[in-house]
Amino acid sequence: MPTSLDHAATTPPRPEARAALTRWLEAANASSPHAAGQDARTVVEEARERVAAAVGASPHDVVFTSGGTEADNLAVKGVVWAAGRRLGRTPHLVTTAVEHPAVLAPARWLADRGEVHLDVVPPSADGTVDVDRTLAALRPDTVLVSVMAANNEMGSVNDIPALAAALRDRAIPLHTDAVQAFATLHVDVAAWDVDALALSAHKFGGPQGVGIAVLRRGLPVEPLTHGGGQDRGVRSGTFATGLIAACAAAGDAAVADRADLRARLRRLSDRLAEGLLALDGVRRNGPGDPERRLASHVHVAFDGVDPSALALALDRAELIASSGSACGSGAATASPVLEACGVVGTPLRLSLGWTSTDADVDRALEVLTDLVPRLRSGAAVVG
Repeated sequence: MPTSLDHAATTPPRPEARAALTRWLEAANASSPHAAGQDARTVVEEARERVAAAVGASPHDVVFTSGGTEADNLAVKGVVWAAGRRLGRTPHLVTTAVEHPAVLAPARWLADRGEVHLDVVPPSADGTVDVDRTLAALRPDTVLVSVMAANNEMGSVNDIPALAAALRDRAIPLHTDAVQAFATLHVDVAAWDVDALALSAHKFGGPQGVGIAVLRRGLPVEPLTHGGGQDRGVRSGTFATGLIAACAAAGDAAVADRADLRARLRRLSDRLAEGLLALDGVRRNGPGDPERRLASHVHVAFDGVDPSALALALDRAELIASSGSACGSGAATASPVLEACGVVGTPLRLSLGWTSTDADVDRALEVLTDLVPRLRSGAAVVG
């Protein structure tokens, strides 16, 4: 059986999520007025309350989406469109070069269409975003700043509360993609004082196909889609009752064991990093301070190893890992995040999750300790 160290891409559903999905998979339409429909609506609204409690938000601020990508798009496009309509001129948006494509792509799409003036702030070499550098990009017409809570590739954690406090003084909304953060970090909309936040259930033990957009009441947001007006009129479409119930169940389970999971993953990731750094020509990327780095991530770069040969050899060894992120078409292209951070060498992201064990770390070290010297020497790698 393959060994997965790619939990940043997706992590297996938790038992609680599987049970909730199975129970409500055949639920009636939650917008129907009959009893079965209202039973389904009760499930949706109870899930909304549980999710809100898990992220320190009001249930009125929680909108269910198809995933993190839609949640990010809803915040970026929705806020920019609403601001442009309100101002009667082209607004200004600030984001960073290490954002997920779900933020950078819509931001650049809006800029290419002349619907927003865009500034993309470069990161520090460790993948973090400097607050002062971000504030320096602000203009009088800035209507939104979007900075991720934690980077999906290098695992770098940003100081979102400090940035939010500075922006609050300037009356500028802050959106944060917290997709990678939620599994191991305390995510609190109220404590962080952010205006919009995105989550994706399959990153914390829920099913694929459901996510969360937290949009503070009073924040003007134009919908991406129009239809029946479900979910505050911001997100039309039939409620995916089974997926939503499973999302809430996974969120409950993730919050309940988050502290223990973080400690366990920190121990595993430290052991994994120590073993990899014992090899010649290996560097760990990201912040040196463990508090500024996700406990789940180990991102390294190898000298003298061909990227394609490494990827093929890992597949043959049935070790699932990533040289970038699972957010594109699957094409073997350089990571814009790593380029922005000036990372050199052949990158490899190994990411742990709630099912990860010491045996997984042992297997990864066994495979890479064997593969890396052979790949450097040009020796054939046999699966």
